[in-house]
Amino acid sequence: MEILENKKWKVLKSQYIARKPWLTVRQEELELPNGKRIPEYYILEYPNWVNVIAITKEGKFVFVSQYRPGLGITAYELCAGVCEKEDATPLISAQRELLEETGYGNGNWSEWMIISANPSTHSNLTYCYLATDVEPLSGQHLDETEELSVHLLTFDEVRELLQTDQIKQATHAAPLWKYMATHPVQQ
Repeated sequence: MEILENKKWKVLKSQYIARKPWLTVRQEELELPNGKRIPEYYILEYPNWVNVIAITKEGKFVFVSQYRPGLGITAYELCAGVCEKEDATPLISAQRELLEETGYGNGNWSEWMIISANPSTHSNLTYCYLATDVEPLSGQHLDETEELSVHLLTFDEVRELLQTDQIKQATHAAPLWKYMATHPVQQ
């Protein structure tokens, strides 16, 4: 396979047009390697994200559901969140998020994949983890603005959610599809 040449675009001007806790937008004027210019290009700066495919000792997938205002739906999702500045690594962020949102923890953890929601306009990465043999350790520890429910789903239920397009969050669907492809039947 060919190794791609990094053909960086030159930043001619850059300014912030919004700097809010959940929305930081940078407007840039860019020049492409061929000399063409893009006078207004927008970059959304986000902290890195994490998500977790968490599976209990009994083989159940730990999911959450919550309302998503952007689409106006309540959706099934993996446990996920942002990498906080005080977290030393994305793995620590993922373990913290799983415990906070679901009360589950321990188990065997491995990095599953690293993806980008949209490398065209987003500055962050999503670190996806596989956590097997997790167990309930406590109740949920939700922020005051979080309202979500925990669901334990079977392998077949997760596959059905994927096949019927009920998992709308792309950074959750991608690692789940990879899991299904590498584990065609639950062991």
